[in-house]
Amino acid sequence: MKRNALYILIAILPAFAGCEKYLDQAPDSTWTQLDTPEKVSQLLGTAYPQANYMAFCEAMSDNVTDKGVGVDARTNRDPYYFNDVQNVNEDSPEYYWAAAYKAIAAANNALKACENATDSAAYSRQKGEALVARAYSHFMLVNLFSKSYDAATANTDMGIPYVTEPEDVVFKQYDRKTVAYVYEQVEKDLLAGLPLIRDDKYKVPKYHFNQKAAYAFAARFYLYKRDYNKVVMYADMAFPTNQTGAYLRPWNTSYVYLTPLELFNIYTNSSERANLLLVETASPYGRYLAQYRYGMNYPMYREIMGANVTDGGWCYPVYFYGTNDYFVPKISEYFVKQSVNANIGFIYTMVPLFTAEEVLFNRAEANAMLGNTAAVLADLNLFASTRIANYDASANNITLAKCKAFYDGANNQDALLGAVLDFKRAEFVQEGLRWFDAMRYKGTITHYTSDGETLTLGPDDPRRVFQLPVTAKTSGLPMNPR
Repeated sequence: MKRNALYILIAILPAFAGCEKYLDQAPDSTWTQLDTPEKVSQLLGTAYPQANYMAFCEAMSDNVTDKGVGVDARTNRDPYYFNDVQNVNEDSPEYYWAAAYKAIAAANNALKACENATDSAAYSRQKGEALVARAYSHFMLVNLFSKSYDAATANTDMGIPYVTEPEDVVFKQYDRKTVAYVYEQVEKDLLAGLPLIRDDKYKVPKYHFNQKAAYAFAARFYLYKRDYNKVVMYADMAFPTNQTGAYLRPWNTSYVYLTPLELFNIYTNSSERANLLLVETASPYGRYLAQYRYGMNYPMYREIMGANVTDGGWCYPVYFYGTNDYFVPKISEYFVKQSVNANIGFIYTMVPLFTAEEVLFNRAEANAMLGNTAAVLADLNLFASTRIANYDASANNITLAKCKAFYDGANNQDALLGAVLDFKRAEFVQEGLRWFDAMRYKGTITHYTSDGETLTLGPDDPRRVFQLPVTAKTSGLPMNPR
């Protein structure tokens, strides 16, 4: 197998500044002047969680190991040890919780403006975006702070508050209800909003729920709900007439010739066709993801991006700082000075919330569960054709027999699922999505420390669910069991 080349990259980056903490935030006075569709659209630019889940999700997953040395941050260390994160600032679960409910507040105020408008038909696009955005924030919250959806237990598993009205009191009491209830409400908002989504009228459609992004969200929602026929349906709606290939990142062609700086610039850029929805987050993750103590070193890189079912080598360019800090140049920071002459400022990380690659993987996984072998192989081979170095359609062709042999004689479904999830792991390394797959499949996660300690997170361990902020108790919410 051809191995990826490794390079040394040295970067000097400024220190980061903290951001304020929220439980929830009441709308400011300008939100009351929502008397045109354009003003509502402007408000909806804030209806997405402006917080990054990558740091704490990646650190909980099997993509990381203890390097012994490196940047020590609670948002990286506590999840690695399967402990509740003792941090309330950027990249913490509590910060994400607050940002998500702040986004929900924006969506709810937008919906109120749409409902109160004299000409409600003129606000249909805004209503559609607000409904889908509200569904998305609640969906992410329930998948971080509640158990993964399981039809057998969803009616009793604790959910998260589904907020549909703007807050008008300081300490409003909420009910967590159940995971099943939250999924029902997400589906209700999603299906009501989808037909109203339009791509016109946006200056940058990829900063809003455009049609492809909304269908991608629907595909993810139904995958997590295990309604596989609908996953395929919405994935096909995102990319009709087999358009998927034109939207995949060209890793083994044009990307091959890009420098790390150029890759950083394009990966989360709205001009990249693979990006369907982007959000700006206050986050230092782009600066430190390679340097965190609990991250990807050489052995972990080889585990994630080593042998695969194509018999070819991944073309992802892997770089490192020093000897331990490995990374793919994808997620980076951008720094905003407080003023023109200032040496201090704020760090932001642009996060791709939905991509063409995830749509492909969700469809492939659903087809594997449905027994549609040919469809799975078609998507896997399409993906491999853009990711394998010096790809040869004959030598690197993926077949069911190859999958079963690679996964030690597993049955058809398990062999295909293994390939899908392994490809997805390599594609989204250091982006946090691996954690959601581990949750859905209740996989055991094992972490090792440099002191020789073994840490195990089993399928039913309550620590798999992130803890609610302590401040949520003021709204009458019970904490997750520990």
